[in-house]
Amino acid sequence: MSGETVVATPEAVDADAAQLARFGYGQELRRVLNLFENFAVAFCYISPVVGIYSLFVLGVGTGGPQYIWLLPVVVLGQLFVALVFAELGSHYPIAGALFQWGKNLIGPNYGWWVGWIYGWALIMTVASVDTGLIIYAGPLINNIFHTTINPADPNQILIGTVLLIIVQLAFNVGGVNFLGRISQIGVYFEIIGTFGIAIMLAIAGFHHGFDYLFTSQGAENAATSPLGVDFGGNWLLGAAFVAILAHVYIFYGFESAGDVAEEVVQASKRVPRAIISSLLTAGVTSFVLVGALLLAIPAGAKGLSDTVAGGVPFLISSNVSSTVIQDVALFVVCFAFFSCGLAIQAAAARLIYSYSRDRALPASRSLSRVSPRFRTPVNALLVAAIIPALFAALARFTPSTPIVIGFITIPAKVNALFLLVSFAVSGIYLSFLLVVVAALIARLRGWKAQGAFRLGAWGVPVMVLGCVWLVAMLVNILIPSGIASPRGALFNYDWITLVIVVIIVALGAIYTVLAHPARRIVRSAPDSTSP
Repeated sequence: MSGETVVATPEAVDADAAQLARFGYGQELRRVLNLFENFAVAFCYISPVVGIYSLFVLGVGTGGPQYIWLLPVVVLGQLFVALVFAELGSHYPIAGALFQWGKNLIGPNYGWWVGWIYGWALIMTVASVDTGLIIYAGPLINNIFHTTINPADPNQILIGTVLLIIVQLAFNVGGVNFLGRISQIGVYFEIIGTFGIAIMLAIAGFHHGFDYLFTSQGAENAATSPLGVDFGGNWLLGAAFVAILAHVYIFYGFESAGDVAEEVVQASKRVPRAIISSLLTAGVTSFVLVGALLLAIPAGAKGLSDTVAGGVPFLISSNVSSTVIQDVALFVVCFAFFSCGLAIQAAAARLIYSYSRDRALPASRSLSRVSPRFRTPVNALLVAAIIPALFAALARFTPSTPIVIGFITIPAKVNALFLLVSFAVSGIYLSFLLVVVAALIARLRGWKAQGAFRLGAWGVPVMVLGCVWLVAMLVNILIPSGIASPRGALFNYDWITLVIVVIIVALGAIYTVLAHPARRIVRSAPDSTSP
């Protein structure tokens, strides 16, 4: 794939523009991305490095080393979803993918709700990813410039996040070529950050044999749990349901290849390939890195507990003595965070642009405007930068004591922004579910895919399996289980995640009642197979 040369000939671009015109839209964005760049945008959004560095402690702390075997389960479940999206992205290669797919498969009102939920999830994901950069950038800058940045200081987190968002905004405004190039570089850094670090740890010497990967190390028992939680001695039906979320929170973002479809040459052919290949490549690289990190856990009674306390940086520093190599590893991780946030910001802006082009948001005329110089939706990008920056301010709020509001408890010493992260994931999975359900309903009504990629007779089985998978994981993310339970204590905080979902839906309901945005959305169905 990386070796494929795609020439944006006038004929190819004209053919894509003609297809877009059949859906009722003019070619305003610059169509220059090739397959590798489209793949790179999606792969950088998934970002195995960012995900693993952020969630390794949750996975190994709740499931022990054998949580690695839950990774293929998640990739398989998401593959069903990716196959559905590949077919839809091939048939409807339109910016703002999920919104457009829902709109054309079921109707304007349904599509509006898909976009509403997906959009807020994207915005919150930008904030959560960018606030995580300082954890690694702070020590790197301190090592090089002998500064005293404190990655735990809320004010420094906010300043660093805002500066990062501004830099990402500048690259995104400058044109999709910048996004494509940075994403390409990001792929190489991701590969270095996974295979490179895995090889480095192997050379330093693993501390366990491969049989270690088939043990839980007592993570399911309160007395031996590295995180101090109790699964009642049950791994498969207890610890695994929480540990699997360390993978669930990583493997999405492949749909962003469809979000930028109007900027891809021969999009109907290349978007589906980018969607599927980005997921599978992320699955392989993640498995390699997680396996290496687990085998690098120090031997001895405190090896696992020390790892959970110090995370991936502890594993690298305890296995590699060279400060230069440690700094290189930190730089690789920092660039992965940068390219990941860049890709998500771009995806959010394309959704806002696509939404506004259909007059489905306030100030739609302004938000749908494309810069004649850069051929990017500048105002939409500003929104995709300003709102995450405002959310980043929540990093300054960490209650010292529990806050009880009725039956809801906001736990002490948990950052307010962190509470929104679970919604970001649940919002993504909910919007995914809505799209897969829409595809299944449309297929049963007689809709037939006309793109270059088609599921054919496998369509209905794949869609059913995708629905089952998404419902199971959505329930696993959202279900309240008590603030003292492992789930409630570690990530969804009992009712908090579910309540945030309800609030987002309620705000959307208020807006739809007052503004009736779906009335202004026109469903485009260029062929007789659309329902």
